[in-house]
Parts: sequence; structure tokens; C-alpha cells
Amino acid sequence: MNPFLKKKIAKNDEEPVLKHLAVIMDGNGRWATKRGLPRKAGHKAGAEKLRKMTEWCGNRGVSYLTVYAFSTENWSRPEEEVSALMDLLIEFLNKYDPEMERQGVRLRVLGDMETMPPHIRKELEAAEIRSAHRSKMQLIIAFNYGGRREIVHVVKEISRKVANGEIDPDKIDETLIPNYLYLPDIPDPDLIIRPSGELRQSNFLIWEAAYAEFWYSNVLWPDFSEKDLDEALTEFAKRDRRFGGVKK
Repeated sequence: MNPFLKKKIAKNDEEPVLKHLAVIMDGNGRWATKRGLPRKAGHKAGAEKLRKMTEWCGNRGVSYLTVYAFSTENWSRPEEEVSALMDLLIEFLNKYDPEMERQGVRLRVLGDMETMPPHIRKELEAAEIRSAHRSKMQLIIAFNYGGRREIVHVVKEISRKVANGEIDPDKIDETLIPNYLYLPDIPDPDLIIRPSGELRQSNFLIWEAAYAEFWYSNVLWPDFSEKDLDEALTEFAKRDRRFGGVKK
């Protein structure tokens, strides 16, 4: 039996310990610097690790893997590094698409699509379309993403509907707001992994992570191993998730 599956209470079958895993892929630049390499070499190593992570998660029954690839704040980095990240994204989408096809991985984009460079947006939209039929797992790439910007997006969308008389302001509650997130059909993350020794959320999934568990590691993302993943999943399985209630 897969150690990361558990029996359902009401049915005689198995379900994943978690459905949605999110990862802040941190430490690529430091990984390269430690080796005397340019930062883009670290990002390339990080992309290769993402390929492996996708396979590992698929083998463990994870239905959704969301990775923080490029934040709205990352545009402030040196132009050369930003350009390298753009090129690497396109390379990843094209190079590994046949492998993701075999694995049944659907690709989704989480972020502000409207303000992306046109050629990047075109590549991302094409990747989403050609993978839409795959159903084993969804790989969600948070690109040009910021949690605060997503919340602003929600506020604007709801405000328009209030102004048009489509929504009664008194009906706005915690069940309505998720319908206007970038990807409203995706469940909230169960676990967020952050490698590299940093202990911040970094504007990632602010609304969605309200009850997520966190697991931190000092390992830089390109060095993150299958053993590290299993350690995180094992720790998650031991946690008592009460969602503000008490254990019965």
C-alpha cells in the first residue's frame, strides 16, 4: 500500500493524504551562487526539479500541484534575469509537454494574464489548451502572480456586479468570494512547502492558504529530493486539522 494513501471512513477505497500541494520554489539563485554559476543556471536546475516533482506527486496521488514560479514583484529583478526566466518558462512548456502528456498532467496558469508580455501569454494559453483533456493531475504554475493582486481582482469583479445590480452587497460572504478568484474551481491547498530556509508566505495564495499546513526546509529548491517530499507528506499526515474547531 502506498504510505501516502489512507482509507476513507465511509468507503472501502483509498484517497490521497492530501489533494492539493503548493510549493514556493525558492533558492535557485543561491544554489547557483554557491557553485560559482550564473543565477539563470539555478533557475534551469529549478525547472528540472519541477519536472521531477510533478512525477513524484503524480505517483503519490496528488491531484493538484501549484508552484510559485514568478511573482508580480519579480519584475523588479535585473532585466537579464527576468528575460532568462521568460525563456526558461517557454522551454519548459515545450520540452516537457510530451512527458506531461504521458503522465496525464494538465497545465493551468494562476496569475494576472492581462498584464503579461503578449508572447508569453500566447505560449501559456496554448499550453493550457493542448493539455485541457488530461485528467490525472493538474500542474498549476503561478506566474505573474500576487496574492494581494488576486484579491484586488476579486474586489473589482464583485464591485462591477454590485454596480450592475447582479449582486446584493448584503449577500457577499466567504462562500461568494472564492467564485471570483483566478481559478475558482481549484480547491484550497492542504499543504504549502517552502524550501531554502525562508519562513515567509511571500504574497502566495493569501486567501486560499487560510487553513493550509506549512512545511519548511533549509534545502534549496534545486536540491529538494524525493525523500524531502516524503518527509513533508509524512509530517502532514500526522497533523490534526481542526479548521478552528475541536477534535471530537
